[in-house]
This record gives sequence, structure tokens and C-alpha cells, in this order.
Amino acid sequence: MFKKLRNRFLILNMSIISVVMITAFAVIYITTYNNVQTKNQDKLELLSSKPNLGPFGLSNNTKKEEIVIGMVPSDSSLSFNVFVNSDGKILKVISHVDMPEETYFKATELALNRKKKNSVISLEDKRWQYKILPVNGTIVIRGRPESNIINSSGNNYQITFLDVTDSNKTLRELFTTLFFVGIIMLCVIFAISLFFASRSIEPIAEAWEKQKQFIADASHELKTPLAIINANSDALLTNQEETIKSQKKWLDYIKTQTDRMGKLVNDLLYLAKTEDTNSKILHAPFDISQVVSDVVLSMEAVIFEKDITLLQEVEANIIIKSDSEKIKQVVTILLDNAIKYTDEKGYIDITLKKTRHQLVFSIKNSGESIPKENLPKLFDRFYRADPARTQENGGYGLGLPIAKAIIDRLHGKIYAHSQKNDGTTFTFTLAL
Repeated sequence: MFKKLRNRFLILNMSIISVVMITAFAVIYITTYNNVQTKNQDKLELLSSKPNLGPFGLSNNTKKEEIVIGMVPSDSSLSFNVFVNSDGKILKVISHVDMPEETYFKATELALNRKKKNSVISLEDKRWQYKILPVNGTIVIRGRPESNIINSSGNNYQITFLDVTDSNKTLRELFTTLFFVGIIMLCVIFAISLFFASRSIEPIAEAWEKQKQFIADASHELKTPLAIINANSDALLTNQEETIKSQKKWLDYIKTQTDRMGKLVNDLLYLAKTEDTNSKILHAPFDISQVVSDVVLSMEAVIFEKDITLLQEVEANIIIKSDSEKIKQVVTILLDNAIKYTDEKGYIDITLKKTRHQLVFSIKNSGESIPKENLPKLFDRFYRADPARTQENGGYGLGLPIAKAIIDRLHGKIYAHSQKNDGTTFTFTLAL
């Protein structure tokens, strides 16, 4: 399920990125293509309007040998002009590039066969862009006085050829570069997207696994008291003639297990409510020093009964702005947890102090230490470091998760520290 969800995220991400990248590359290529074509067209217009005719004029008897090699234009564009009559016969060639005669005639033939006034032809590994214009009226050729006026009578045409091989090569190289860069970028983006898609799925998968584990643990916790209740109910039904007083022990067992299940359900509901981010947290100034003292006072009898030495270092009159009832519950949970796991004649050390930026509360109890690898699990639902002892005390492993949920909602931090032969310390901090 999560693999399919990851693949959907990956496909969606790759689709969006691919569309954006292709669009960007297409805009770059089309813009460059239009700029190159516009530049070539402007050159062609300039060459068509001002052909370098040199000292020779047009003649109706032009032969192959009558080809003029003129000066190369200042912009170094390779070009040539061909003048033809209405029958397609070449009258004159004015060229800025020295090529074989057959090349001029072949270029003219290809241009005329295309029957387009402006297009591109391929000839001998070169690309030539041409433009055909009619030559009307009288053309004056500066040079020999006796041949300086020729009447074209509107039946002749000028074909201007411009070498666009380099510009086409540039466009091909740009296309190739964009193509391979696009492929490489897609591969890199795919790898990055796969990594982050997997990372984004991890919290969902973890939450799903925790939910499954929660259901399994809750079912297990409810299974035992339900089995006890069922067994005692069968015992009552077996002895229906007996009085209620004689059956009191079975009823007491049922009542005990019912109370335990009620406590479990209430704790689960409270934990769900505490973790609900939509629930409101009350923030009001209160004396947390007094809250800690009240909690300790309420549990002094239990501490005395277990012959536990209580050490306190509580700074007086610390005022913070938070939810006093929830803070009181956290302190109660931590103190109750410390009492349960402190052996007789052990000690509990409570510390409350204020630093420059935060409030620090810690409670340390003597007794067996907790292995380092188990410390992160202490705040998991239904986790019990010592299942047997916790069951005897009626716990379900929900106290510390509730404490963590409360501190998290109050934007604080809670953690545990344990060392061999030095007991365990629970600490929570709140910003002032």
C-alpha cells in the first residue's frame, strides 16, 4: 500500500517537473530559433536590396563563365546573388564565395523547383536560405559608360542566397544540448524525488504501524480482564442457588476488572483528546512551584509507606503562563512512575528551577536502570519496562505517553536518562 502511495507521489512529482522543464526548454529553443531566423532574414533582406554587382551588367547572353566574385560583406556572411530571366536561365551570378560553377547552377535549380519565394535548400553539406525578388524597370550599373543601362522589362528575377549552415548547426547543437541536459536532469530529479517520496512516506508508514500496534496492544489489554469477567460470570451462573453474599468474591473480581477496563478506556480517550491538535490549551499565569508542592503533598503517604527518602530542590515562586491542570497531571504521572519503580528504602530527588529561557523540572529515582536502547520506547503506548511489576500496580503503559502528549502540546520537551547503578531521571522543559 505504501509502495503504491510512494509511486503515486513520484509519478505526480515527475509529471509536474517534466511538464515545467519541457515547457522551459521549448521556450528557450523557440526563442533562440526565432532570433536566429530573424537575424538571417534581416541579412537576406539587406543582401537582396543591395547586391554587389561589380563592374559588370546584365546580359541576355550570359554563360557559365560570366560569374563575378565580389568582395565579402563586412558581416562575413557567405552569400551570392543569381539573376535569371522568366525562363529560369541564369543571366548573371554575383558571388561573395568562391565555389564551382556547377554549384551556382544547382542552387538556382533547386530554388526554382521549390516554387517558394523564401525557403532553405541543402547543397554540398551546406544550408542556403534564399529569397526570390522580381527585377523591374531599368537597372543602372556603375562601370563602363557604354553598358551602364540595361532594360530588364520586368521579366528577370534576383535570387539571393545566404549561407545559414552555422546558424542551423547552432540550433541543432542547442537542441541536442537541451535534450541531453533534460535527460540528465530527469534522472537526477527522479533519484531526488524517489528519496524524498520515500522519506515523506516514512512518517505515514510509521503512524500506520503504530496504529496497528496500538489496536493489537489495546485488544490484548482488554482481553485479559474480559476473560476474567467471563470466567467469574460462569462461576456465578453455575451456583445460581447461592446468595449474593456467598458469591461476593466472584463479584469483587468482576468489579476489579471492570474498574481496570474503565481506567484503560478513560486513559485512551484522554490520550486521544490530548493528541488532538484542534483541542484548545488554556494559557494562564500560575505558580508552578506551588503545583509541584501540592502534588508531592498528595502522595506523601504512599512515599512514606514504601519508606522512600524524598529529596526536593524546588525553586519558590516560579510563575509561568501555561495550562496548570495539564502541568499538574504531568508532574503526577512522573512522580507516580518514580514511586512505582523505586525500591523500598530508596530515594526520589525532585528538582524545579528556572533558567534564563526555560523552566526545567526533573525527577530522579533510585533503582534498576533502564537499558539505553529502551529509553526511546518509554513514551510509546503500552510499553512497560517491567510488565510484571506494572501489571501488579494496575498500569497499562499509558502514563508516560500521556505526559509526552501534554508536553508536546505545550511546545516543550520531555526525555529520560538512565545510568547503571544511578537510577533513572525524567526531565521536561518549557519555554518561558
